[in-house]
Amino acid sequence: MAQESLNQKSKSVNSERKTLKAALYLIPVTLGETPLSKVLPSYNLEVIKNIKDFIVENTKSARRFLAQVDSSLPIETFNFVELNEHTDLKTIGNYLQPIEKFKRPVGVISEAGCPAVADPGAAVVEMAQRKSIPVIPLVGPSSMIMAVMASGFNGQSFAFNGYLPVKQNERAAKIRQLENRSYKENQTQLFIEAPYRNAKMFETILQTCSGETKLCIACGITTDKEYIRTHTIAEWKKLPVPEINKIPAIFLIYKN
Repeated sequence: MAQESLNQKSKSVNSERKTLKAALYLIPVTLGETPLSKVLPSYNLEVIKNIKDFIVENTKSARRFLAQVDSSLPIETFNFVELNEHTDLKTIGNYLQPIEKFKRPVGVISEAGCPAVADPGAAVVEMAQRKSIPVIPLVGPSSMIMAVMASGFNGQSFAFNGYLPVKQNERAAKIRQLENRSYKENQTQLFIEAPYRNAKMFETILQTCSGETKLCIACGITTDKEYIRTHTIAEWKKLPVPEINKIPAIFLIYKN
């Protein structure tokens, strides 16, 4: 009876695998040490179980994520290719071969959050679109969108500006430019910094922006270290310095 049940389960899985569309699936992951059930729908997990070819930012972390999804997955039989900031984009021409040649689904997994958004995965998505290969984005946490949601700033018009210059004078000039845009265009401005430089970024923002300008710091979103606060620059200067170093953060500025 147990063997019969196992055979039925195996047939069911194989059937699901055959019916999963041959497409590029964009698979979100958690934003930190967060239970999968808190941020990812069960549908994602079922899709993942039926994919064996993955394009990943980092193989080690991708394997760890897949083990969280289901510890019984035969991860050692999966195929992984890396696409990150060190990848020569001229070498990724065959990354979509499982879809094109073998009609198998391929998953894209980033280091954190949603693939292809401020992420190297965008390169393979662009290639899939050129080749008219279906691209299927799955639901998951995006720190940028969640930061805008929680900031109280304009959610109709916002811009993500990535990393700002490292040099102090260039960084200050860029922050002033973004602050001006927030006033002139009524647009929320988002940017990030390497987590170990968060405190320095906070200090530069306070030194650079007008006291009336509003700043939101959205840090450790969805994790037990989550910290999301909005104040004017003048108010921030009166408050204790937030403990945000070494924690992934989004900085948002907006007119008052």
